[in-house]
Amino acid sequence: MGNADNNLLILTLYIIGITYTINQMIESIAEQIKIDFNKASVDEQLKEQSLQDKIGISFGGLAKTYDIEKPQSLSILIENKSQDVAIYVDWDNCAFEEFDGTSKRVIRMSPDITRDLGVFQSPSLIVPKKTLKESVSSESVFQFDKLSGTYTATKSSVANVLKWKTSIIRAQRKEFNRFMSRKRNFDFSLDLVFRLAETNIGVAHGTKAPPLCIVKCPFTVRKLPWTYALPWNQRR
Repeated sequence: MGNADNNLLILTLYIIGITYTINQMIESIAEQIKIDFNKASVDEQLKEQSLQDKIGISFGGLAKTYDIEKPQSLSILIENKSQDVAIYVDWDNCAFEEFDGTSKRVIRMSPDITRDLGVFQSPSLIVPKKTLKESVSSESVFQFDKLSGTYTATKSSVANVLKWKTSIIRAQRKEFNRFMSRKRNFDFSLDLVFRLAETNIGVAHGTKAPPLCIVKCPFTVRKLPWTYALPWNQRR
């Protein structure tokens, strides 16, 4: 075999190697998404309800990317900025609004074994100048294990964007394909319910119940382009 043939063989193997590497990069990002929290909308809602000096809301971990079937929960931080107001998070009345308008019950994640998703969830108290950190999920994320008799958060993501992938409705499957080709995004929200009271009163029932405040935390789910996987991409 001559030098020309050797060079051609080496070039062919090199091209095959480069092509394989690029294909692996593309596959690694094929189902990667980014979740963006619209904090400006939340701040505006708090301002409209004169709560900007009492409540602060943020979410942790959203700077990274996720596989399309994740995350199964969101890490939320709720700050009590006030001097003398007790803030109660009414978990039983909070809800996830999915991109198709479906409303799902919020489940506060617990280290304990979950055997019943319908049990009452006690409100969380946030005293003045303190911050509550919780992991919350949607009831649509949980799957029942018949053998153990418990629920685990493994069924889907909180955004639940895969629900249209295998839909029997053609239009919904089409919209999912548009999402995968980055021609549309999916929006969902976490709707939080708060009750506020002076620290020496607490949560009372009936006519003495503290004001009810609802804050919608909107999120946008974006499908990432395959070029995101390139090592020199500065947006990673």
